[in-house]
Amino acid sequence: MGRVMAAEEGQRGRVTAYPQPDCDFHRFYSKLFTIRASDDENFKTEVNLVFDQLISENYLSDPTISREHVCSLLVQACRLVQLNQEHLVNKMCQLIHHLLNRLQVTVDEQSLDLLLSYSIRALQQCNSWTHVEILQAVAALVYGNGPRCQKFLPDLLGKEGILLQLSAPTQPDVDLRRAAVYCMANLCLGVPGQPYLDEQYKTVALQTFLVVMRNPRTPDVDDVTVCKLLQNALKGIHSILNAGRINLTQTDQLGNLLAVLKTYMFYGFPGVNIDVPAVLYPAPLPQYEGSSPTKEQLGGATNSTKQVGHKKKKSRSKNKKEQLEDQREEQKETTQQEVLQGADCGGQRGGDSTFNFLQGRNYSDKTVPSLDGKELSNSFYPSWKKINSSDSEYSDTEGGIQTRLRSLQAKVRQGALSCFLSTIKSLEKKVLYGYWSSFIADAPGIGSPQAVSLMTIALKDPSPKVRAGALQVLSAILEGSKQFLSVAEDTNDHRRAFTPFSATLASNIRELHRCLLIALVAESSPQTLTQIIKCLANLVTNVPYNRLKPGLLTRVWNQIKPYNRRKDVNVRVCSLTLLGAIISVQAPLPEVQLLLQQPSSSGLSNSGSGTPHRLSDSESWRKPQQTGNRDGEKENLENPPFELCWLIQLCVSIVTLPKQEPYSDSDTCTGAASSMYEPSPVRVEALQVLALLVKGYFTMAQTNLLELGEVACKCMEEPDPSIQLHGARLLEEIGSGIVQQHKLDSPTPFSDRVLVNQVVTFWSRMLNGPLPGALQNDEHPTLQTSTCDAISSILPEAFNRLPNEKQILCITMLLGLNHSEHPLVKAAAVRALGVYILFPSLRQDVMFVADTANAILTSLDDKSLNVRTKAAWSLGNLTDTLIANMESMGLGFQEEFSDVLLLKMLKSATHASNDKDKVKSNAVRALGNLLHFLQPHHISKPQFKASIEESIQALIRTVQSDATMKVRWNACYALGNMFKNPAIPLDSAPWAAQAFSALTSVVKTCKNFKVRIKSAMALSIPDSRERYGDSKQFSEIWNALVLALEKSEETEDFLEFKYCASLRTQICQTLLHLLHLISAEDHPCISKTVSEKGDLIRTFVQRFLTSGVEADETRTDPQDRVRMLQKAFQHLRSLQEVPLEEREWVAKYLDEILKHCAESTGPQTGVKDTRE
Repeated sequence: MGRVMAAEEGQRGRVTAYPQPDCDFHRFYSKLFTIRASDDENFKTEVNLVFDQLISENYLSDPTISREHVCSLLVQACRLVQLNQEHLVNKMCQLIHHLLNRLQVTVDEQSLDLLLSYSIRALQQCNSWTHVEILQAVAALVYGNGPRCQKFLPDLLGKEGILLQLSAPTQPDVDLRRAAVYCMANLCLGVPGQPYLDEQYKTVALQTFLVVMRNPRTPDVDDVTVCKLLQNALKGIHSILNAGRINLTQTDQLGNLLAVLKTYMFYGFPGVNIDVPAVLYPAPLPQYEGSSPTKEQLGGATNSTKQVGHKKKKSRSKNKKEQLEDQREEQKETTQQEVLQGADCGGQRGGDSTFNFLQGRNYSDKTVPSLDGKELSNSFYPSWKKINSSDSEYSDTEGGIQTRLRSLQAKVRQGALSCFLSTIKSLEKKVLYGYWSSFIADAPGIGSPQAVSLMTIALKDPSPKVRAGALQVLSAILEGSKQFLSVAEDTNDHRRAFTPFSATLASNIRELHRCLLIALVAESSPQTLTQIIKCLANLVTNVPYNRLKPGLLTRVWNQIKPYNRRKDVNVRVCSLTLLGAIISVQAPLPEVQLLLQQPSSSGLSNSGSGTPHRLSDSESWRKPQQTGNRDGEKENLENPPFELCWLIQLCVSIVTLPKQEPYSDSDTCTGAASSMYEPSPVRVEALQVLALLVKGYFTMAQTNLLELGEVACKCMEEPDPSIQLHGARLLEEIGSGIVQQHKLDSPTPFSDRVLVNQVVTFWSRMLNGPLPGALQNDEHPTLQTSTCDAISSILPEAFNRLPNEKQILCITMLLGLNHSEHPLVKAAAVRALGVYILFPSLRQDVMFVADTANAILTSLDDKSLNVRTKAAWSLGNLTDTLIANMESMGLGFQEEFSDVLLLKMLKSATHASNDKDKVKSNAVRALGNLLHFLQPHHISKPQFKASIEESIQALIRTVQSDATMKVRWNACYALGNMFKNPAIPLDSAPWAAQAFSALTSVVKTCKNFKVRIKSAMALSIPDSRERYGDSKQFSEIWNALVLALEKSEETEDFLEFKYCASLRTQICQTLLHLLHLISAEDHPCISKTVSEKGDLIRTFVQRFLTSGVEADETRTDPQDRVRMLQKAFQHLRSLQEVPLEEREWVAKYLDEILKHCAESTGPQTGVKDTRE
């Protein structure tokens, strides 16, 4: 009775047209409207005949029938048939179901109200033998109309609702129960953009479906009917879960749902009969799952065979033709019974043998061995796909019934997995990981069977669709699991009294690798194979391989190699994605470096027909896995082969070489040029792998720098925009790799870095090639964006050596693209200018600095937030350049730089400091630099005064605001930067007190310790006592720092504890700086602090003097710290205005700290001599 309804939109797209006069539907339609309602036999016979004729017609070939005519006809039929005419009611409901299903029509709201009201009254008044057909009609009416049925929900799903009563476990008629569940499932189907069921009805429906799943069978019901009942319930659960986040607040609710879904993931599973607990609870270890004895399993199979032949009622769901089509469709999936020995034997093995059980002999493409030594021809069938001998005992009729039953059971399992996937998407990850152990199996113990899990389905289910569904679920669980899996760690201590969770998780990870690689070798369905590889890529992306024993990635690498030459395009794309995941995870990993050092001769031949079962061409790349010779690995590291590594050669050949033979039908490239090469998705994925390789393992790719550059040039010259785009991105990664390698803090030795002359040659080739054309290609703004990013990655030293015309070309194009109408291009251009402004060869050119400044200020007013963000970052770099030029070139540059432009920059940065946080963080950084750059003649000008005060007020507001940590950190840094300018009247300005008050408030109360550190550092910038203001203000600063020191270990956020030591170090350094500057008026404040909190200060200062450099952001030497205290000690004793007794008391306090420091650090410090 089940039907598959198409989406409502398919029918809505039709143009309404009146049927032609010779149309059968029109004839019956007109005839129905001529009949007058009556209760005599002639009326009943005539209406029944019209209904039969309407039901018997096949309307699929008639596109002229409109939705309006169908609704009008059904409403007229409803008006003619009275509820006491039950045979006509039954026939009319068949007509509703037939027309709506056949024509794929969703009735309008007015017709729905009348028809649904009629159907509900029919269910209430008519005898039960009519209820199945009525429920089918209701299901057809409510399909896609759920949001319009709100007024009928109390009658259908209320406390005494009809659907709840008919779907209850006490309902004796299973067909009636199935129809009610099916109707409820259609009612729960959500419509995009429409309101969904109220929470109370959604909860009632979900609970009803779960009750049905828990109690699907009555004694006299056959298995086919049970399967259809379960499918309907699963459809309803799936609709509810897809409608949005479901409110499963209580653990029992979620645990009940997951327990039901896990039960039916294995429904009818060959050889598995588990007893899942009624509720699954979050636990680090799996709950006990009992299994029924073998006799019960066999008995159940026998009983199910008998029950199939005693069906109460003929199925109305499909005609014979549809049933035959379904049987043929599912024949390949379900005719072979599963034998569990294959994967189970693998589960008992250890080491690498589980991944190499096909090694040792060479086989042709179409002949591979089975585990018992026999050969299976034509295709690769693992042991679980052998045909069970019991299948041959069925006659043709019995075999057909069993095939259908297995097909239905597979659909139940597939439905349960689909519901589980929707559950995963509707749950928070932290909630989901509590149930990890219930679905992800650990490695089996010695002599114990392996617990059933998702991998059991992926390895052993006879249906490829079910296996693919299990792998989709596993991928969804693994996606975004990096934080959860990060605690996994292998342990060498096997004598512990307990197994830590980190070791359990590591064991789970190893078991997932083992099972997925077995599934990879065993799978023959291309669609399922694609899911396996995607699942492996998700696993690789999230696993902390740096905390696990090496070897896992080597097995994945070696197993996936042959799949890059499979005929199916999707398989090849996914295999490249997996290789990209391997080289990008926690790069650089030593294990991956060893894999990349394998020469190209160790890979498969470029035959285009390699499969994972052709081992004759791939024995060599399995050798490192078998040998495990560490000495050989060391030799390989010390003497890397000069031959191009296998992965680079593979990707380059895919991108640049014509394909040698046609592949699968999924090669959809059109045109003579594109058909020469591999399909575009494969080439794009190969380019992405090359980019990831360059990014993570640049030292290995740099030997082929020019060759990779030629690949990028070739791609950028092609007509395909996607190939051009990824060619530009490869170029950007190459440039970034060179820049990173030449940084001062780069770990790469100078002898191993790319020579600057080689970099100049590389970029000269690029600039003489396709780069200028790509930058001017206005039709493809994304390509322009990537090309801007690429030329911004030119090494500064190499840029200076480029021909002058090439330098001018780059600058001119970037300045021009800064006026582009496309926001992405404009953002990339202004960012590139922000990079160029830091080049030593350009930053001292006043004209270039001025042109860049004007371009940046133009972009800073753009309506796009992304453009303003990049412009603010570039403005920050520009002001960094001003400070660098001021320090290196002196007053000459400052006088030459335009005052008008400087004022314009100051106003623009102040305005940007009120923008979004992404803009604000760099705007305040620029303000600090500009205020540092100002000279006395700027500050004295009237037009500057108002702007200066406004910019300082903007910094103060930002420090005191609730902005993000990065913004407030930059604001504190900017105030400190401003304090460095001696021309700023810090001692007399009215805003000075506000600036110091903002910093002292932050250092005491800010929740983020990095902001506190920066504010304490800013308070240590003024270099004279006068710049701190009067004694009252000085004492407020001093007391705030002492209080901040006292509270330096108080935090609600555990992550802030790692900054406690740095905060204490900076506060102590600032206190000593203040102590070195105090005047006689400040001495009472210092004395009071020493008397009240002397012990506290002594403890922290002594720790500061003797601790290492790690906790100090300024990296001051311990001896310099001692000298700071000595200077403060000497300065304090020199204050003659302070009474001798008070002065000596504080000096003695400092002297005790110095003595303690001298005793702790030894005589090397020279403390005593200096103090004396």
